[in-house]
Amino acid sequence: GEIIFFDCGEGTQRRMVEAHIGFRRRTKMFISHLHGDHVLGLPGLIQSMTLLQRDRPLHIYGPEGLAAFIQAFSSVLGGPGFTVKICEISSEGIVFQGSEYDVMAVEADHDGPSWSYVLAEHPRPGRFHPGKARALGVPEGPLWGRLQHGEDVELRDGRIVKSRDVVDAPRGGLKIVYSGDTRPTEGLLEAASGADVLIHEATFDDSLACKADENRHSTVTQAAEVAKEAGVGTLVLTHISSRYPDASVLLEEAVKVFPNTIIAEDLLELELPLDELQ
Repeated sequence: GEIIFFDCGEGTQRRMVEAHIGFRRRTKMFISHLHGDHVLGLPGLIQSMTLLQRDRPLHIYGPEGLAAFIQAFSSVLGGPGFTVKICEISSEGIVFQGSEYDVMAVEADHDGPSWSYVLAEHPRPGRFHPGKARALGVPEGPLWGRLQHGEDVELRDGRIVKSRDVVDAPRGGLKIVYSGDTRPTEGLLEAASGADVLIHEATFDDSLACKADENRHSTVTQAAEVAKEAGVGTLVLTHISSRYPDASVLLEEAVKVFPNTIIAEDLLELELPLDELQ
């Protein structure tokens, strides 16, 4: 499978080892901005990938200045020993289009060039009904696969079996939104509409709303209000200030506005169910 990173802070490669995530797998990174807590994992990770003889390209997307940053530490540390493809983002819109999903960048409100990201899966095929296919005389095998992918097929007797007769309507793909560091914005609110998961920064509690605004961050209640108004499935609060050794106080504030809220922590795993399993 493919690994998708949103930012790469210090300790990233250590957590990868603990999670048994290989350093040579297909990987894309989407960097929100060039503050140290979001990018200082890159030098060590790229060095480790080089030492482990990575041979696949590493694709990194991020704000203007990303290429210069990578070039700067590479000129001192050496490497990388594999291809690093860098895409610097200068405007909102789709930054990656793939066969299974797209990633869109949305301008964030933080210091310097900053981006939020939306990962949207393409619609998935509807549920295939083997019983209906058999009843219509379609033999099990390649024809079933073609029907599942929306293709009408011709049988040996000349009859045409339409995909819609044995396959339900397509299901919507998953949608995951990552805020990066930002004050609440209309652009992020619109982009998060209907998301399955919104990963939103919540640096401060509500008593520090003025400090949050000054530093271009969000409070926990502001993040929860975005989740509620956008109608997301789950809110994951992240980028919690170190002033909160116990983040439960933030969770208490958030659930008053948006009950389905959790606090991000290292090695947290979320299982995102599809509407219907085939």
